[in-house]
Amino acid sequence: MDEVLKVENLSVRYRVGEKEIRAVEDVSLSINRGEMLGVVGESGSGKSTLAHAVMRLLPENAYVESGRVWILGKDVLSMDDAELRRIRWKEFSMVFQRSMSGLSPVHRVGDQLVEAFELHNPDSSRADALSRVREVLRMVNLPDRVLRAYPHELSGGMMQRAMIALALVNSPKFVIFDEATTALDVVTQGQIIDVIKELVEGLSLTGMVITHDMGVVSEMCDRIAVMYAGRIVEIGGKEEVLSNPLHPYTKALISSIPDLLKEGEKLRGIPGNLPDLSEEIVGCPFAPRCPLADEGCFEKTPHLEKIGERHVACFKVKDVVA
Repeated sequence: MDEVLKVENLSVRYRVGEKEIRAVEDVSLSINRGEMLGVVGESGSGKSTLAHAVMRLLPENAYVESGRVWILGKDVLSMDDAELRRIRWKEFSMVFQRSMSGLSPVHRVGDQLVEAFELHNPDSSRADALSRVREVLRMVNLPDRVLRAYPHELSGGMMQRAMIALALVNSPKFVIFDEATTALDVVTQGQIIDVIKELVEGLSLTGMVITHDMGVVSEMCDRIAVMYAGRIVEIGGKEEVLSNPLHPYTKALISSIPDLLKEGEKLRGIPGNLPDLSEEIVGCPFAPRCPLADEGCFEKTPHLEKIGERHVACFKVKDVVA
């Protein structure tokens, strides 16, 4: 299978006052055509920063220190702004996690969708643009009346569907879903997941799903990449990662999900906190929270190594398996 996304040794920094935050550290991954990769981890693990770096949408106080990103064979980080404007949102796009702030509150939803289409299809007529917008609204199960609605007139679920429609209006081949189900009630979240799954299958989309919810990746993704403190610590097929996690952090994440079928089960959290990413981390970043860590884990940093069909960054894989 050919690669739609390839990230190679990507590191991203934030400047905060006199400090530099190591938000993403030496991340490498790839996504093949027709595949959905889920990127999971706690808040602050670097998931959304990774997504914004891939899209070249980092805030002003952030920068890519090193690494390369290719989407559909194009070197995204080295292209000039004019070329980026031409292909971003047309060949690859993103659904943002804050749908209520994703659209202008003073313009009708339909006008904003039409404008997004016309900007990338300047030779199209107004009728063609309206036809395409109606088509994508139907794809996400929204009625035509949404065309004349303002964002504040829509429910949270409808707003999220409108944001998905905006991301798809120019028929991109690669889409990032950044916490697309966050802040929605359980029923609406399930509906949005179903919509995305139908779109992925119907449009043969390739994508990345950014989430902290293991349930979301189990529903939507083919492979899972687990991030901790800006690094990928485990990556592999969905079934094997969820059923047999090899990294202690992955195992802890999955163990923290309560089993509703077991009466009286207590919630299990992960003790400790993420490390201070403004300071250089010596050794394994998860070592202070890891029940398996020994002296060597605090002295040397583990790197991803192939274990069967997946890659894991841990010196204690054998102990986890045991």
